[in-house]
Amino acid sequence: MLQLNHKQLDVWKKGVEFVTDIYKITDCFPKSEIYGLASQIRRAAVSVASNIAEGAARRSRIERKRFFEVARSSLVEIDTQLVISMNLLYCSKDELRVIEEQMNHIFAMLSNLISKTK
Repeated sequence: MLQLNHKQLDVWKKGVEFVTDIYKITDCFPKSEIYGLASQIRRAAVSVASNIAEGAARRSRIERKRFFEVARSSLVEIDTQLVISMNLLYCSKDELRVIEEQMNHIFAMLSNLISKTK
């Protein structure tokens, strides 16, 4: 694997860990959702870590900031999708406690990174 700077970012490491946990949660969704809500949540979670990595590789401050903003927006997308999942009884609030903590932490880290991006 490539030895790139984004792998040193704590927010990227948290993002990769988050994807793993999202996959575990969505694995319990009904099989009818494999190409629906579960797939959408998984893609958005992968987008968080991927956009952090891509943003870190950009030379322009504006581009870096934009990719970090897209990563943060993906968290908002996941939040909405998890509310829908709870409404459909695919998961409970208790099951999502760790995920919610991770999302809040990553969101705060990204907000800080965005504000400091030069």
